[in-house]
Amino acid sequence: MKDLIACIAKAIVDNPEQVVVTEIKGTQSSVIELKVAKEDIGKIIGKQGRTVVAIRTILSAASMKLKKRCILDLLE
Repeated sequence: MKDLIACIAKAIVDNPEQVVVTEIKGTQSSVIELKVAKEDIGKIIGKQGRTVVAIRTILSAASMKLKKRCILDLLE
């Protein structure tokens, strides 16, 4: 899941070298933290949050296959 989010985020932002993805694993769920450059946070969120909602939808669909719950957090 971590690699999936990193790949998507690097394709969207202007500074792909500053994308940092960390995963905190639990028994039933995982929290994936995404940190990008300050000027790229708007590109990840998108207009009215549409881009981040789409990324979360992809993450949810991919995590259902593994029978786990994944949560995406954006860090500043």
